[in-house]
Amino acid sequence: MKLSAKVVGYGGEGDTEKLPMAIAARPDGGSWLAWLGTGGKVYLGKLGCDDKLVGTPTSFEGIDLQDVQADKTGGVLLLTRKGSCGDTPLCGGESSPCNTMHMIRFDTSGKLVWQRQVTNLSSSRTGYDDGARFIWWYQHHGRLASDGKTFAAYFGVAITVKNGSCVDIHEGDRMQVVSASGALVSGHRDAFEVGCSHAWTSRVVWDPRTSHYVTVCATDNDCRIARPNPYRTVAAGTCDGTLFGGDLVLAKSKGYWTAWSQGGKARLAHFTTGKADTSITTSASTGHPHLAAYGTGRMLLTWQSGSSIAAQVYDSGTGKATGAKFTIAAKDHDYTALKSYADGSIAYPAAGSSTSAITIARVLPMS
Repeated sequence: MKLSAKVVGYGGEGDTEKLPMAIAARPDGGSWLAWLGTGGKVYLGKLGCDDKLVGTPTSFEGIDLQDVQADKTGGVLLLTRKGSCGDTPLCGGESSPCNTMHMIRFDTSGKLVWQRQVTNLSSSRTGYDDGARFIWWYQHHGRLASDGKTFAAYFGVAITVKNGSCVDIHEGDRMQVVSASGALVSGHRDAFEVGCSHAWTSRVVWDPRTSHYVTVCATDNDCRIARPNPYRTVAAGTCDGTLFGGDLVLAKSKGYWTAWSQGGKARLAHFTTGKADTSITTSASTGHPHLAAYGTGRMLLTWQSGSSIAAQVYDSGTGKATGAKFTIAAKDHDYTALKSYADGSIAYPAAGSSTSAITIARVLPMS
């Protein structure tokens, strides 16, 4: 599929690199496709049920794309914009960008409705001021979820702490909830200033059964996959540089499944409030597994396999594999999410034949 603007970020896939694209399922069966273009713009295009662009894409100021969510009146983008570090000296290290994270609410035409910063920089608080929460080069990715009325953003964040006449910069994660009108929901029971530290692969899902947003992170705090605020270990790992948190989905009846990897081996863990009660070491040899709900009672695990994507269906109740492993003819990206659709299918935005193209890989519903 040819695009009106080139995609930035095809080169690297590290946790400090820019995310090239994201997709969201619309209630009518189509999609919203977002991609990071050149010139400080995030582009948003509407896709029909045939996964082809419809109409002219819109664009928003943004230097990094995180995620996109859709609902019946439009959707929300999560993206990063330039911010200011200020002039307070660092106690050590080198200066880093001090950027801001924003939710962008758009209507069914892709036009701006409201925008809300979910970091806390302002005209009176720059990145190097005590108490600042901003986005820098390190562990900066994020994800969105929605309960149908509010939107939650969970993302890596820099934490500024005064240390005498200078400041130290730490890293953790932050979860903020925004109302349908674009206001921060003060005191939301699932939101937090800082959850895990140091943290990466922030994952969030809305659970209508418990009326809670549920979050998990990978953290070097005891080197584990954990639930934040307060810490509760889901799966114990080691700090060998290979710990990775995949994705988070609702289990069939109760609790959640998360995909994670250690030492190049993908695992599935089922949990409710904390420690996993079921742990499965899969056959997938990968450092970056992806997981998505796949119709009723199933979930799909995917991972890079050469120049393609390997996939295996699992029962979301028992965790048992269903059917044979299969191949998706698309290029994997370590940090791009699969998205589930109401008809039981799954879509994945992948690199196209050039930086001016994107391929939408579609896994059809399972009978």
